[in-house]
Amino acid sequence: MRGRLLAGLSSNVIALGLVSLFTDISSEMIYPLIPLFLVSVLGASYIDVGTIEGIAESTASIFTVFSGWLSDRWSRRKPITVAGYGVSALAKPLLTLTSTWPQVLVTRFLDRFGKGVRTAARDALIVESSDGRWLGKAFGFHRAADTIGAVVGPLLASVLIALSFGFRAIFLIAFVPALIGVVLILLFVREAPGPPRQAGASVREVRLDPTYLNAPFRAYLVVLAVFAIGNSSDVFIILRAQNVGVPLVIIPLLYVAMNLVYALVSFPAGVLSDRVGRRPIILSGYLIFALTYAGFAFVSNVTQMWVLIALYGLYNGFNEAAAKAYAADLSGGTHLGTYFGFYNSVIGVFALPASIIAGLLWMAFGASSVFIYGTLTALIAFALLLVAPAVLARYEKRQNEV
Repeated sequence: MRGRLLAGLSSNVIALGLVSLFTDISSEMIYPLIPLFLVSVLGASYIDVGTIEGIAESTASIFTVFSGWLSDRWSRRKPITVAGYGVSALAKPLLTLTSTWPQVLVTRFLDRFGKGVRTAARDALIVESSDGRWLGKAFGFHRAADTIGAVVGPLLASVLIALSFGFRAIFLIAFVPALIGVVLILLFVREAPGPPRQAGASVREVRLDPTYLNAPFRAYLVVLAVFAIGNSSDVFIILRAQNVGVPLVIIPLLYVAMNLVYALVSFPAGVLSDRVGRRPIILSGYLIFALTYAGFAFVSNVTQMWVLIALYGLYNGFNEAAAKAYAADLSGGTHLGTYFGFYNSVIGVFALPASIIAGLLWMAFGASSVFIYGTLTALIAFALLLVAPAVLARYEKRQNEV
């Protein structure tokens, strides 16, 4: 059974999954606590929280374009991936030294900078280490392993809170699994056997220019941008849970529940995308997201919050692996680092306005407005992805006729 489950997955993919598992244990021990630490300990406002998360995610994500491009230029993925995981690991213990929200912003920026550095090179390495027939499965496995870490991390945080550990002590403990992840990648991950560039492709052809990307991929980036502008940081879901009356000790457990569903769905959703296509899976994810955000807008009790958190995990499981595999499909297999760099950067760059808008909406119109806005942008993105292939086909037909 185990052999069939892992069939088609290389040792690199499995090792990278374990690296992400330990890294996410570390990150997710901290992530659900940061907005609470900011508001209750440091006295930050909701707009401060949104600004911190938006700047951290958005600014750092710009670097994923450069790191992906650099991995194409160097024809090496591992050194850049190691550097990214290393920077993120070092950022964790620095949180223990913070006493103001701008200092938290610096540590969050370093953590997300590390993610921005590693993500495109790592995703390209996954593609190059995989059988093309099982690309959805490879990304599904990686996402499932990553998300199991996101289950264990908040669970550990809840246990430590129950044992009367403070925020700063938990931040320090979180450094240990992050360090294990760095050691694993150093020891067990290798460069892909083949060269990152296709035969005959010149390194000089790799450019940091969106017009270099093919038309279907650029259209996909537009869809991603529309969706991302309404997909604010998950800290607003955490704050919504607190707003509804979920006790502090239970909030990390909500995150556990979300990530447990996420982990259980990611792998089979990735495999399903190999069989039925990527777009139906991504479209299903967008609809689930819209339904869930509409629920968050009108949630009124803790029981409803549990149901919505499970649905949110379902959306993440449907979307993540299929979305990345679709990006790899559209790239045509050349200069994967650069393509994944643009993919991740678009998502990250729009995280800044999305989170700032969410903070402003919350303060001006209340919590419900944040999630109504996210519901509308998700439905627009759904419509765009639904019609994009037909529009592109007509455009290409006209170009050929000319």
